Amino acid sequence: MSEWQHSEQVLVGVDGCRAGWISMALRPADKRPQVRVFERFADLIAEYGPAATIAVDMPIGLPDRIAGSGRGPEQAIRPYLGQRRSSVFSIPARAAVEAETYRQACDLARAYSDPAKMVSKQAFFLFAKIREIDDLLRADIGLRNRVIECHPEFAFCRLNGMIPMATPKKIRGAVNPDGVVERVDLLASLGIDRDIFADGPPRGAAMDDLVDASVNLVMAGRHAKGLTVPFPSSPARDRHGILIAIHG
Repeated sequence: MSEWQHSEQVLVGVDGCRAGWISMALRPADKRPQVRVFERFADLIAEYGPAATIAVDMPIGLPDRIAGSGRGPEQAIRPYLGQRRSSVFSIPARAAVEAETYRQACDLARAYSDPAKMVSKQAFFLFAKIREIDDLLRADIGLRNRVIECHPEFAFCRLNGMIPMATPKKIRGAVNPDGVVERVDLLASLGIDRDIFADGPPRGAAMDDLVDASVNLVMAGRHAKGLTVPFPSSPARDRHGILIAIHG
């Protein structure tokens, strides 16, 4: 059993994908992780039960105001990522994330940030998924102890001795095969079966989504064993009491 694997808990790594959410889950009796796609995050929660530890690549915890270049977690991890730092999008204040249109989001982001800053299109396209998780965590306090935010590039960096990946995962929006190979090599060294990647991603997901879900599975296991720490080290909570931290 690898260091991150847990003999008693269900572990789940999750990434957003075109069809909704891709999960890579390891139950205690499984010989290898199972990959599935869910349309709704609530369905994923229901499938894996109340004891699962779930690590997801999606911002969790939304401040009312932003000071600097994004939430505290985004500012905390960027210095470690070198050329991969551009993978960390700046998420604006809660009011902007809850806006219905891009123009409204930009107006609210400027109003609640210092210095005033608009919203990138990449970040805006995440808002529906951010709200999906946020709604669940606001409604069920118990979920907050087992659904954690991770960032795949930072997770790879942590698992690689705090050395960022040498190659990008995507180039001009397309999956970079060299970047996938580099990451799969690291995952294989940690006990993730290479055959999972040879099979390719399920319908509705891309190869980079599958790779990100897999590294989040490792981080879920590390978190369940008390091997992760929050970034920043003294994270804040939003007005609903939700922790604003990336775990690594």
